[in-house]
Amino acid sequence: MRCEQGQDLPPHVLIFPYPIQGHLNPMLNLAHLFCLFDFHVTFIISDFNHRRLLEHNTVPAALARHPGFEFRALPDGLPDDHPRAGERAKDLIFSIEKVTVPLFKKMMVQENFLGGAARRRVTCFVADVMSLGAPDFAREHQLPLILFQTASAAFSWSHFCFPRLLQAQDIPFRGNSMDELVESVPGMEGFLRRRDLPSFYRVDDVNDPTLQAITERVIAKERVIFNTCEDLESPIVAEIQKHVPRIFSIGPIHEQIKYRLTEKKEEVSIIKANLWAEDQSCIDWLDAQPPKSVIYVSFGSITIMMREQVLEFWHGLLNSSQRFLWVIRPDSVIGNEGNDQVLAELVESSKENGLFVEWAPQEQILNHPAVGGFLTHSGWNSTLESIVAGVPMICWPYFADQTTNSRFVSEVWKIGLDIKDTCDRLIIEKVVRDLMEVRKNEFLEKAENMAKLVKKSVSKGGSSYTNMDDLVQYIKSLII
Repeated sequence: MRCEQGQDLPPHVLIFPYPIQGHLNPMLNLAHLFCLFDFHVTFIISDFNHRRLLEHNTVPAALARHPGFEFRALPDGLPDDHPRAGERAKDLIFSIEKVTVPLFKKMMVQENFLGGAARRRVTCFVADVMSLGAPDFAREHQLPLILFQTASAAFSWSHFCFPRLLQAQDIPFRGNSMDELVESVPGMEGFLRRRDLPSFYRVDDVNDPTLQAITERVIAKERVIFNTCEDLESPIVAEIQKHVPRIFSIGPIHEQIKYRLTEKKEEVSIIKANLWAEDQSCIDWLDAQPPKSVIYVSFGSITIMMREQVLEFWHGLLNSSQRFLWVIRPDSVIGNEGNDQVLAELVESSKENGLFVEWAPQEQILNHPAVGGFLTHSGWNSTLESIVAGVPMICWPYFADQTTNSRFVSEVWKIGLDIKDTCDRLIIEKVVRDLMEVRKNEFLEKAENMAKLVKKSVSKGGSSYTNMDDLVQYIKSLII
């Protein structure tokens, strides 16, 4: 495509993420990568999230340095006071289909995104696997489509194998042993148990509306970008490649950006889609702690906990005699006495060896020399950040891909411990001691070795680096 002056116009990539923080982060990082290659990027964002980004961090300012980038904000269909967390995060699936997608389609046609005198045509549509209506819309308007999987490849593959799981009667569970091995997901035989399957499979009826809505978004036979690398999930990616014509494994994306910025001799700054303000005081607190002495505790942007669960974790941490830094989001605790009361009690009782904050600069924390372990919900972004930082994990998954990720941490990569489906202070005390004392050197050595492999993959000549170059060239080849 050429402008009136005869100069080549760059590719124009349209990006449409699912509007929660765990999906926004990697897709904003992908947008940043495209900007580094001088692509034009239009990023669809919910107006709710856009307001919070403007309020709590510098994402808009950072991307404003790239003149070809723009946000387009659309309603997500939910009222501002909707929690968009816990089980109610699933409400977004249906509200986006009803409200956001029709408005998106209208915008695309009326504002000439599909080609016209006033605007360059979209070269490529990069849609979140969870984005509704993307494949149909792309086919209808002959837009090249690439799906982006923000979760692990293992999670995608377990969804792809949904018909096999049904045929093998691995789902629904219906009282079957949760520890029984699943043999119907190739590449995971021998270590994947029923309890390690995606949490959406934990239904009594396969016609459950949420399960149906999720499994409809299988990767199918589209081109797919994965935020993973061959050193982490090579056997799983190989299985997917038997069914998907073109895969680009370019992760960890947040680490690839750092390398590309260094190559360009630019300031290394990572875009973070924080929907809460970061409390930087925790860095000062970490600065005063001995090396590898602190376990960082965070259960992500969606997890909702019962008051009783919070107390079990607190007793386990306190009884382990380890220093801890714990992120507890506002309104993330439910129970009779509410979040404020719980926090007041815990803060007062933990002054000697613990610190609580509402939100924190996670990547900076994981790379801090005082941090020796991560008690995590096993979200894919958190898992990748911990792997890159060489920090061993204790996994307490909440839902979705987290139940599968935690199994890989403990049984495949062997860089941590998995305590899914338990919440007992004695177990928590034991695993914290194991990670931070008893098996500390073992876990640190394995985690540091894994970090080296993953960092190499995004460096020049590495698999993720090469795959990113291939992705860029593929999109350039689509220009009409």
